[in-house]
Amino acid sequence: MAPSASVIADLCIFLLTWNVGTHSPKNLELTSLLALNGTTQCPDNQLPDIYVIGMQEVSSKLGIFQDDPWVLKLASALSDYEYVKVKSEQLQGIVIAMFAQHKHIPHMKNIETEETRTGLGGLWGNKGAVSIRLSLYGTGTVFVCSHLAAHDDKLKERIEDYHQIVDNTKYNSLSYRRIFDHDFVFWFGDLNFRLSGDLSSWDIRNTVEQGNYEELLKMDQLVLLRETGNAFSLMEEMLPNFAPTFKFNEGTKEYNLKRRPAWCDRILHRVQVNSYPGITLSAKQLSYQSNMDYTLSDHKPVSATFNYKIETNNLTYTDEELHEMTHGSASTNTNLFNAELQEFQR
Repeated sequence: MAPSASVIADLCIFLLTWNVGTHSPKNLELTSLLALNGTTQCPDNQLPDIYVIGMQEVSSKLGIFQDDPWVLKLASALSDYEYVKVKSEQLQGIVIAMFAQHKHIPHMKNIETEETRTGLGGLWGNKGAVSIRLSLYGTGTVFVCSHLAAHDDKLKERIEDYHQIVDNTKYNSLSYRRIFDHDFVFWFGDLNFRLSGDLSSWDIRNTVEQGNYEELLKMDQLVLLRETGNAFSLMEEMLPNFAPTFKFNEGTKEYNLKRRPAWCDRILHRVQVNSYPGITLSAKQLSYQSNMDYTLSDHKPVSATFNYKIETNNLTYTDEELHEMTHGSASTNTNLFNAELQEFQR
């Protein structure tokens, strides 16, 4: 950063994805899951400015106007640290929820949620994506949580799901109609990508036990797809340095070898670095990890932290002016919500 540059925003964003296998969060302790115990990996080990949490296979028995028990549980845990719920969205078993510290609320505008169905021809919504997009300190930012087609032999369906989500997810913001129109894109979820080749479950487990993740990742479908340009090629991923997060015997840290272990649960991102004259955007990834201690389902939760930064050479530039440039004067602030008023559901 040049000596004359100034910082419009310098945030730590914590992302989490977990396929909870229809289980209830009833008696679950979330402190470690949300890194509220001083393990966030944010600069100076501070708590994150923003949490965005995605879940899959949430039991969707509740009525349309009720928050999911998982969202309520997360809200309760985070309210103790003075976070407010910004927005949440649910499509059948797929949920996304965003929480922020109070001080950031005035800098969040034009908030929208969207859902895109892909499973069973898009009719049922058992697979697909939910997303939250907003003007965050003046930039267009979107968070996408998806659950793609399952099973080793369904790679073609996973690719189709991805393209359906990209093609069919549309927002009202004039400058940011689609996912990849955004300056910052964070995409995470149970993407269900498996290992290509014919290694057996036992071979994979033995390689994992030797800590040789690098060898297995050469066969990872997501890594290969990004290289060939068939899906997720516009995005970046820090390679996992943790064991495959599927499939475990519930209640244990032991693999269920009826399925070949795989890195199903992933977090990717994209930044359009120099979208605006004199402004530099960045999202440096600070961590990427799984949490083996959570044994509720056959997946392990995966989290990542990012240093989201907006820098400018114009010392007088404000995020309001950036918002005006990116979202235009026609933007409404109606979504500036009621988060200040609407404290967490107690």
